[in-house]
Amino acid sequence: MKRRELTGRERVRLALRHETADRIPIAMVCAGINPPALHELERYLARERGLTAADYLKPLVDIVEVAPPYRGPTLAERCDVWGVVRRPVSYGAGAYDEIERFPLAAAETAAEIEAYRWPDPEWWDYEGLRDRVARARADGDPCLMIANGNLFEASWYMRGLENMLVDAMVNEGLFSAIMERVTGFYASFFSRALAAAGGEIDLVFTADDIGDQRGPILPPDRWRRLIAPHHRRLNEAIHAHGAKVIYHTDGSVMWALDGLVEMGIDVLQALQFSADGMDPEAMKRGWGDRLCFEGGVSVQTTLPFGTVAEVQAEVRDRIDVLSRGGGYILGPSHWIQAGTPPENIAAMFDTARDHRPSRAS
Repeated sequence: MKRRELTGRERVRLALRHETADRIPIAMVCAGINPPALHELERYLARERGLTAADYLKPLVDIVEVAPPYRGPTLAERCDVWGVVRRPVSYGAGAYDEIERFPLAAAETAAEIEAYRWPDPEWWDYEGLRDRVARARADGDPCLMIANGNLFEASWYMRGLENMLVDAMVNEGLFSAIMERVTGFYASFFSRALAAAGGEIDLVFTADDIGDQRGPILPPDRWRRLIAPHHRRLNEAIHAHGAKVIYHTDGSVMWALDGLVEMGIDVLQALQFSADGMDPEAMKRGWGDRLCFEGGVSVQTTLPFGTVAEVQAEVRDRIDVLSRGGGYILGPSHWIQAGTPPENIAAMFDTARDHRPSRAS
């Protein structure tokens, strides 16, 4: 008798328990396919397989994001709930949003921070989230995730990255005043959302890029003292509702792994192995018993510039190394960019679906 195929939720839950499933879970956490690349994938799948991208991807992707409906004040064009204004910037084949107004850039005192119009968790409809969760759960039973607890990033989006980095060195009071307000918002927002969902949301996505291509973006001691405690507080609020924390950071972050464990994350996401010192073998060997991992297929090197065979080899290697003893969810290391060959995108998903690690791995 053929064994029943696991649902996305079952598959991911096994990974979170460091157990193995019928296949490696696949996700697009903090990732997606840039519109020009998606257009090319649509054309490729229609021509080669008679499929739409949605029909191809839906049975493969095991994590689906849900969010409560927004019901707060009407926002100005291109302005988010934090008061940050963005504008689209073209890079030829596509566009991305770049911040053009940092509303707290000129603030000089903690009193100015307190007087700012902060978003209110009441601006979201948590009863409406229940309906969205029920619909998502009924559509194939995927693992459900809510986002986006980016504490340092949300802070510097308002303050400006250079200002926040300077504050971390010479104006800790102002730095901490902003971080405190952002953390308080997300702790309340996620607590309300998770309570409304009644245990149906398994993952909460949080984030802060703390590394660049070569190393930390601020001194590690400042990160441990000024940023990590806020994430620890947020993670405790999330864990109180039975959900797991999937934490995103790009860059070279081997230096931070012990601190991330102490901070209380459950899954490390992105895995930019093209950054300096990022070693999947060392990461799994040193932290694989305390962390799960998600991501790892390079959108910086292999996917856009490799051959199909090279993509297949990288996917097999990631699975063989990072799934050893369970605890791995495969995905791209970030958004798949315009110009990425569609056959490479399909090769990533096909290989992840079909490859089974050997017992010797």
